[in-house]
Amino acid sequence: MPMKKYLYLFFALLICNVCAFAGFAQPSQTSLNRVRSYDVQHYTIRVSFDRAEKSVFGETIISLKPLKDNFRQLELDAAEMNFDSVQLVADNKKIAFKTSNDKIYLTLDKAYSPDDLISIRFKYSVKPNKGIYFVDEETENGKVTRAAQIWTQGEPEEAHHWFPSYDFPDDKATSEQYITVQEGETAIGNGELLEIIKNADGTKTFHYKMPVPHSTYLTSFVVGTYIKVTDAYKNTPLGFYMYPGSEESATQIYGKTKEMMRVYEELTKIEFPYNKYDQTIVANFNFGGMENITATTMADSEIFLNKPDVVEDLVSHELAHSWFGNLVTCRNWAELWLNEGFATYMEAAYREKMYGRADYLRKIRDDAKQFFTDDAVNKNRHALYNKTARPNDALFDVTTYQKGGAVIHTLRETVGTENFWNAINIYLQRYKFQNVETPNLQKAMEETSKMDLNWFFNQWIYRGGYPKIKVEQVYSKREKRLELTITQTQEADKLVPEAFILPMEIEITTSRSVKTEKLQIKKRSEKFSIKLDEEPITIFFDKNEKIPLKSVKVQPLKSIAAGK
Repeated sequence: MPMKKYLYLFFALLICNVCAFAGFAQPSQTSLNRVRSYDVQHYTIRVSFDRAEKSVFGETIISLKPLKDNFRQLELDAAEMNFDSVQLVADNKKIAFKTSNDKIYLTLDKAYSPDDLISIRFKYSVKPNKGIYFVDEETENGKVTRAAQIWTQGEPEEAHHWFPSYDFPDDKATSEQYITVQEGETAIGNGELLEIIKNADGTKTFHYKMPVPHSTYLTSFVVGTYIKVTDAYKNTPLGFYMYPGSEESATQIYGKTKEMMRVYEELTKIEFPYNKYDQTIVANFNFGGMENITATTMADSEIFLNKPDVVEDLVSHELAHSWFGNLVTCRNWAELWLNEGFATYMEAAYREKMYGRADYLRKIRDDAKQFFTDDAVNKNRHALYNKTARPNDALFDVTTYQKGGAVIHTLRETVGTENFWNAINIYLQRYKFQNVETPNLQKAMEETSKMDLNWFFNQWIYRGGYPKIKVEQVYSKREKRLELTITQTQEADKLVPEAFILPMEIEITTSRSVKTEKLQIKKRSEKFSIKLDEEPITIFFDKNEKIPLKSVKVQPLKSIAAGK
């Protein structure tokens, strides 16, 4: 997930195409899923660079299996690439191809079936305007203060700007990278570093292998001058890649990674699923962090300029994606909340384990406040299930993140903590290394809670906005009864419900006692009658903050005298 930089700044402010080649299937116009005709098994990617021209020389081998018989035509994503050759690996036979509109269309030598594994080698060069970013060195008084860098950003769909691929989240493949860099530089890639090859021209090639299938957007590398600080959690090696001279701060910044891993394993009952975990700082990064598989990238500005608690949330958020986003991945961008809402929620869940319930609720409240502010001014509102989702930066917004986290909190409060975490375990186990949609989560929650949750998902996931409640209260002294008229005042439309279903606890205090009543609010306006021992002093809606996404305005108490 990229975590947007502006989300952190916003928090601080709150607190102070038609195909030109006939015969190829077109994406469905009525579905946010992508039509697939093959399943990529493995990518082998070799890259080197022309720093002055900011260009990439690449060789990618894609191994795939057809999903149907008579498979002969193949479409891949490839933006503005100059292909030197496209060949079958088995016999070096050339493949006919055409390029158009960020695609490469191939006609194979014969028809293949799902029993066949087809491996195709692409040799190409590209001067990418996305996907790979070249960052110049920084100097001061003629001295280099920060070396030049090259780094990738794949989410949502930028990987095909530097290697030909199926660039959509619903296909997972293993990967291998050979990254050639200059002497003195380090390359950080996905998975295990198998070898560093010294080349005759003085360059080095870092060879990484990622044996666990992952979505294309999680493929990454970083090239730069780094000092690696090492640690470990159980048998998992941890690497913190810092700029020379800043390595002493690595422990302060990343030292809690081990505790975060422990907490997430305890909560999900799923062990950290990969063979390493690296965290690397880079310059000029447009996001706070990005959960590239086993190799998270983070903006140096976010790490060095933010308060420790904000950095801690960033580190925990990106690590949480190892479970929510990387292990199980949204099937399409409309389902992005399943990645980002959960990673945001896990920030709070980590805080609850480490610092207590009060800090957990403080984090949930802060997320809700961000959503309230954004909802008040945002004309392009959407539901958590985002039917307007398209692969651009607008995907990464307060609704998907902060509202997502707050709704997950309410889901936990609705089904109960034990049922919630048991369902999370089922969800992660059942769909590990696969893609998920919202009904998969709902099914797991209903299995453990034995509840029908259609109402919950309909209003909180598939609809938008939040409930705004006005409460009128009248106390009858003669009957010793409190009458509450509760009206939902949110402006209803196609997105926002006229009435939310709100299981609401209210705490009523009198001079003699404190009483808790459970109300089931279901209508736009309805009345509730509550027997009391005497006139109430205070009335408190949702004291335990089970539904943080709401506003409540309680009118002054009207007291009716005896006999009236």
